[in-house]
Amino acid sequence: MIKIPPYLKKGDTIGIVCPAGFMTLEKAATCIETLEKWGYRVKLGKTLGSQFHYFSGTDAERASDLQSMLDDPSVNAILCGRGGYGVSRIIDGIDFKAFKKKPKWLIGFSDITVLHAALYQQVKFASIHSSMAGAFNDGGSENEYVQSIRRLLKGQMANYTCAPHVFNQLGKASGELIGGNLSLIVHMIGTKTAFQTKNKILFIEDLGEYIYHIDRMFLQLKRAGLLDGLAGLVIGGFTDMKDTTVEFGMTVYETLHEHLKEYKYPICFDFPVSHETTNYALKVGVKHELSITKSKTVLKELR
Repeated sequence: MIKIPPYLKKGDTIGIVCPAGFMTLEKAATCIETLEKWGYRVKLGKTLGSQFHYFSGTDAERASDLQSMLDDPSVNAILCGRGGYGVSRIIDGIDFKAFKKKPKWLIGFSDITVLHAALYQQVKFASIHSSMAGAFNDGGSENEYVQSIRRLLKGQMANYTCAPHVFNQLGKASGELIGGNLSLIVHMIGTKTAFQTKNKILFIEDLGEYIYHIDRMFLQLKRAGLLDGLAGLVIGGFTDMKDTTVEFGMTVYETLHEHLKEYKYPICFDFPVSHETTNYALKVGVKHELSITKSKTVLKELR
């Protein structure tokens, strides 16, 4: 059974770390200010504002900073400053023993998909897939997507609706919600953090890939059996897709639709989870219901 960390109350502490790419302290300033306005204390990790080439620190420094936040009994949630790349380099050295005794919400997306998978598959705890510190900038702290983080941290149940799509496959299903960035989900196949997808609702999104890369990754999902036996599939945004000089011949959604025709479970296209502003907070590991009709798609959390 997947366990749920305690929901937050005013006065609780949110730690901010950068376990992958670097982020300047200035870019996190609005996030810090907003979290304090929400009534939380904020504790900054050593990796926020630090840089080692592409990363926010060496592998050892990033692992140590994340480990400290996981172990700190005064920290009630951990918000990742940004994704990028780097969690795979440190995940096997992270110790969750103290976390199990005093669990907390881990928040982020993109490269943080690796942490969500580790928590779900190995530690059996839920986490929150959502926008990170940079999304609070330029008025973002007021939009419904960043506000959805606040609602989930307080214990409100997710209940999201989106418009129909021509490629949707209608139906209703329930199951634990898992997923994240497609590239990372594929990257983890064959490892101990790989998602086990049978009877689950899987959600996916991606950024900056060539369409043929998406085609190849989806073939790997199929050949590895990760699309077999799903309860349902939620396809989010595929942002800034690229094409080759000689065009691939299909859009990214057309490519996915071609692969998915053989499956009979409910499938939603263009759900607002993405690398764009439209990125609802989702509780990974928590049971949800997916309902797809001709008029709308509804994804809601179940108790």
